[in-house]
Amino acid sequence: MTDTFLIRPIESSDNAAMAAIIRAVMPEFGADGPGFAIHDAEVDTMYQSYAQPRSSYFVVERDGTVIGGGGVAPLQNAEPDVCELRKMYFLPAARGIGAGTAMMQRCLDAARAHGFRRCYLETLTGMDAAQALYKRSGFTALCAPMGGTGHFSCDRFFIRDL
Repeated sequence: MTDTFLIRPIESSDNAAMAAIIRAVMPEFGADGPGFAIHDAEVDTMYQSYAQPRSSYFVVERDGTVIGGGGVAPLQNAEPDVCELRKMYFLPAARGIGAGTAMMQRCLDAARAHGFRRCYLETLTGMDAAQALYKRSGFTALCAPMGGTGHFSCDRFFIRDL
């Protein structure tokens, strides 16, 4: 294994790998109960879910294996200029090699290309490395959630201008 990786648009053949990653990583951080993204219907159909207007999802691949992903889509029940950074999860093999920073840039570039002016995200206390990445990427903390994600168990909220 090398530290090189590829970020590419998700393909339908990546659905099972991304579902497995999401279901492996979220419990690692205690995010497997009610109100977390692990229960979203799209987890099993990521390719189809992000093949919608103004949506993009990317996977991180290393040595031919998908080891993480992340995407953007319109924030539900919010202003049309706000997108949400969604389902950004990485296996341990993708951590510490720059994949998070590269994925963040790819997602923010996609958000701009889709015409969004702001990007919102929700996370959880204890996801410290993720929150450090968000802050390094220009996100600032909000006191309350925006939109209507249905993720009522998330307790940290961030936004940034694009």
